[in-house]
Amino acid sequence: MTPLGHCRLILTRHAKSSWDDPTQADHDRPLNDRGRRSARELGDWLASRGYEPEEVLCSTAARTRETWDGVAMACLEVRPHLRFEPGLYHASPEKMLTMLRTASAPTVMLLGHNPGIAELAAMLPARVPVDPDFRRYPTAATLVVDFQIDRWADLQPGEGSVLDFVRMDGRR
Repeated sequence: MTPLGHCRLILTRHAKSSWDDPTQADHDRPLNDRGRRSARELGDWLASRGYEPEEVLCSTAARTRETWDGVAMACLEVRPHLRFEPGLYHASPEKMLTMLRTASAPTVMLLGHNPGIAELAAMLPARVPVDPDFRRYPTAATLVVDFQIDRWADLQPGEGSVLDFVRMDGRR
């Protein structure tokens, strides 16, 4: 939970997807084995730190939905309100920001795709994490950032405080 007058964002790129079927539409690509493991590890990591979303904004792509399913397997104390948003599929950072401003819970997880998710992650905090992988935002990367605002509609880029950044891409 976040303190009164704070909103917390958990910004996650989907876990590693499968390229086994080259004829499969991009939107329908599932996670591969490494991606499923990373999603479950991410859920455990979030729960262990008390970073539990109360609302989830998730792209409708198979790989983002499956990433959420893996995260949700963790022993989370809160079962969030889940919103599948078609507009998050390969959305620009501006479109993601617009959708985030419609959120109502104090702690929100947004699950999306590169390059938009990496660009949004770079524009939200006052200072970005010192991490060589932050700018490329690899699969299953997650930024946790707090904002001193009462509601998401007031969100402005460059005003967030980074709490954590983690990579769950299996290469740690």
